[in-house]
Amino acid sequence: MKKILNRLINHESISTEEAKKVLIAISRGEYNPSLVASFLTVYMMRSITIEELKGFRDALLELCVPVNLKGYNTIDLCGTGGDGKDTFNISTLASFVTAGAGIQVTKHGNYGVSSTCGSSNVMEYLGVKFSNKTGFLKQCLDKANICVLHAPLFHPAMKEVAPIRKDLGVKTFFNMLGPMVNPASPKNQMVGVFSLELLRLYAYLYQTTDTNFTIVHALDGYDEISLTSPTKVVQNTQERMLQAYDFGVEPLKQNEIHGGNSIASSAKIFMHILKGQGTDAQNNVVCANAGLAIATVENTDPKTGFEKAIESLKSGKALKSFKTLIDLSKN
Repeated sequence: MKKILNRLINHESISTEEAKKVLIAISRGEYNPSLVASFLTVYMMRSITIEELKGFRDALLELCVPVNLKGYNTIDLCGTGGDGKDTFNISTLASFVTAGAGIQVTKHGNYGVSSTCGSSNVMEYLGVKFSNKTGFLKQCLDKANICVLHAPLFHPAMKEVAPIRKDLGVKTFFNMLGPMVNPASPKNQMVGVFSLELLRLYAYLYQTTDTNFTIVHALDGYDEISLTSPTKVVQNTQERMLQAYDFGVEPLKQNEIHGGNSIASSAKIFMHILKGQGTDAQNNVVCANAGLAIATVENTDPKTGFEKAIESLKSGKALKSFKTLIDLSKN
């Protein structure tokens, strides 16, 4: 590790195989926490290469607990986090809106590290049961159109790193990896990333897979469609810019999509929106993200997807999907 650290500090890069070996060794607890923290810190100071990111991804996929959901045509809506914006749980809400619109969702999530309230924080608070049992996950997909894949249950190797990430409290390259290591390997993915540089890396890596993907980055820094600025979108066959007007709505101000200051307040906002009581700004930003996810799976345009998302939210179908998941969690 020290040799690799010295190379990285000297602005050298490591190979895919070296990156994979280091992360596997970290997961086995072979290095002390100070070395691991230093390793994570280096990547806050310098850019990660495609080869390094691929190696880290390959390590986590090799070490993860896989789940076989191949009979389902699912999508994951997942952001990298690390954008420092502290919005409410947009992609998690968009996941239930997508499920309410009839698209099956395998939602990969975790507790917040660099944000107040991560996807898993709010869902656990509201009563969603986390499980890695295939039978339960299939039941959730069959009845609620959504199942939740809580990352620590599928990536036990990361328990060595979790306390260090929590102590650091800032984004690390693990933020970059989250969306790439969904244990269900969904056929479709809508991924939000925190920088244009990472968008390019993701696009390159996803183009080497058979995933039907949409990668988004709002130009004012959000790891999702924010409607506060144009959003860069990269898909399998095209790149484009999307603006609020492409969804038929007005641009938003950043304060209109800010989140809660605690898990409890975040959960309150979450349920308020899911019950159809959100502001127009909150509803529109959720449905823009859900709409693009729907459009990704159905190969349609974002406006059509947005209209289906609005119908899912306003009709109560998204709420029904959530309530069904809660009911299944109680059994």
